[in-house]
Amino acid sequence: MGDPGGVGAEVIVKAYERLRGNSRPIVIGDASVITDAIEVCDVSLSVEAVDSVADATFEQERVPVLDLDAIDELVYGEVREGYGSASLMYIERAIELATDGDIDAITTAPINKQATKLAGSEYAGHTGMLADYTDTKNYSMMLVEDELRVTHVSTHVSLRKACDLVTTENVLETIRLTNTALRDLGVESPSVGVAGLNPHASDGGLLGDDDDAEIKPAVEQAREEGIDATGPESPDTVYVRAARGEFDCVVSMYHDQGHIPIKMLGFAGGSAVSGVNVTIGLPIIRTSVDHGTAFDIAGQGVASEQSLIDAVNVAADMASRH
Repeated sequence: MGDPGGVGAEVIVKAYERLRGNSRPIVIGDASVITDAIEVCDVSLSVEAVDSVADATFEQERVPVLDLDAIDELVYGEVREGYGSASLMYIERAIELATDGDIDAITTAPINKQATKLAGSEYAGHTGMLADYTDTKNYSMMLVEDELRVTHVSTHVSLRKACDLVTTENVLETIRLTNTALRDLGVESPSVGVAGLNPHASDGGLLGDDDDAEIKPAVEQAREEGIDATGPESPDTVYVRAARGEFDCVVSMYHDQGHIPIKMLGFAGGSAVSGVNVTIGLPIIRTSVDHGTAFDIAGQGVASEQSLIDAVNVAADMASRH
């Protein structure tokens, strides 16, 4: 359900009827928050509070909620330690259910990193927590927006540190994870474009040696392993080429390099945000919305549910392939 003070519950209830087509969604969170969101969004639903997944009936117009009863008071748009604790509790239960096989996939609504930090979490977001709880060493983030997919060698670190993380080993592992994830998404013969680190992929050494020293050997090794990888490609054009169909995914070297083109597509022209975040490399399936808690509009019932719909559909599609 995400942070109780954000838009997570609202997008869930607005999307719920459209999610039932290819999955049986159950909410892990607080029944009282979902009930309030139903009133805020004025949708014809009711809540079915359950103690276990097995108890859910999945009846039409009833939202099954695995009710953890984690908060005492609901106030929208505020950073609260208690809401951070609740968010972490929801995630922990979801991971337990997925690893035990009680659910086929997880889709996460947004959490607030300030709130989870107040609650004592050392994680910058969901991803590190999911990796640690599932004993996963090698993992990455894949963002999906329309025809463009990107993965990342690093995400929530400083730019200075991100450059240090561009090593042959890290780039190669991200290419491998990307190739596997694309197959899980139904791409039979994946083509992976690999972005350079420096402008123009170092322009033959004129703008640095990182691309030839670290990225090029990773691409060559991936090709020896049978992966259709190309690069390092100039990062200012590779995303356009991918969006036009030349590559099924682009391996980005750091957070903003991959996020900016995705966000441009998602927000261009004031359109509803519809991007999907997929954590690849985990032993369980996890997707997420590609937006934050939106505290500025929480409680108004105006948040777009499209990203959640897309995220659940991707999760259901991946689950069906397993």
